[in-house]
Amino acid sequence: MTFPVVGMVGGGQLARMTHEAGIPLGIRFKLLSDTPQDSAAQVVSDVVIGDHRDLDTLREFARGCDVITFDHEHVPIEHLRALEADGIPVRPGPDALVHAQDKGVMRARLTELGAPCPRHRIVTDPADVSAFAEEVGGFPVILKTVRGGYDGKGVWFVRTEADAADPFRAGVPVLAEEKVDFVRELAANIVRSPHGQAVAYPVVESQQVDGVCDTVIAPAPGLDEELAGQAQQLALRIAGELGVVGHLAVELFETADGRILVNELAMRPHNSGHWTQDGAVTSQFANHVRAVLDLPLGDPRPRAPWTVMCNVLGGDYPDMYQAYLHCMARDPQLKIHMYGKDVKPGRKVGHVNTYGNDLDDVLERARHAAGYLKGTIVE
Repeated sequence: MTFPVVGMVGGGQLARMTHEAGIPLGIRFKLLSDTPQDSAAQVVSDVVIGDHRDLDTLREFARGCDVITFDHEHVPIEHLRALEADGIPVRPGPDALVHAQDKGVMRARLTELGAPCPRHRIVTDPADVSAFAEEVGGFPVILKTVRGGYDGKGVWFVRTEADAADPFRAGVPVLAEEKVDFVRELAANIVRSPHGQAVAYPVVESQQVDGVCDTVIAPAPGLDEELAGQAQQLALRIAGELGVVGHLAVELFETADGRILVNELAMRPHNSGHWTQDGAVTSQFANHVRAVLDLPLGDPRPRAPWTVMCNVLGGDYPDMYQAYLHCMARDPQLKIHMYGKDVKPGRKVGHVNTYGNDLDDVLERARHAAGYLKGTIVE
């Protein structure tokens, strides 16, 4: 019996955890990684070191793969079209992935679909930013480079026209958005297969610190049931309309007046779905593998009333392994997931998951473990 080979472009932690999810199914992975030290390159047996921006490298890598998927959205769209022309299934395909690569394209398409979004438009210079600010009720506004931003990078909170110069220095189009009066950030995670089967995970609350995801609570506490259903239906509709295959994260604002607005799209496993590793019947990673291979999707329902994910960021305490004794003894139910990365201040090097019946207890356990691993909590 021959099991399929999944070609994963990108060697980060998402590839590492997706590979892990494929192991019980006997699925083989082939990895295109920037360096041998990348997170997934440390654990996948078949690794090609090369540049995902080079078409010849991609074509050579794709030989022997049954499907190509990604742990990031940065492969040039024209290269993906070339792979498809060569007969290689690419999931998600270029027609879908462009909406995660280019925020301008995403906003235009979502507006066409009638999806709720912040008011926005492409701006050309600081004076145009001022004109946009007048259109939406004044400063402050949000500026984003249409390509390349993540974890708060490529995003500016602009209070005056004079503040608006930096984004234009990148030499790429700049998207202006109104500053939304939101009460919290949510995420709707869904997975869709090539023949249209789709599953939706519970809508979660995502808490950010300095532009980086810090804590995810599943399900989002106190979220109106009707609004949660709207968020799931919206994510499913976006996936269907864009032709997404695999995992889609729709990051949302919950507004002060009880609406949801689409903030960002990610077409790969996502930080807001890491809780599913230990808190759902089928994780986002396992369902992503199933989807790209067009296997029946697994049950997305939670295993416990509450699951909390906290990211572990690097600090001044590099020897995190020494903290395991305390964390594991304090909480035998704690799940630790480390990425094999060198510890650097502010860098995501792992995450922890906790679950249970009492939200306050589950939150405290997760935050204590993440803090102790980083070294900000010492008792």
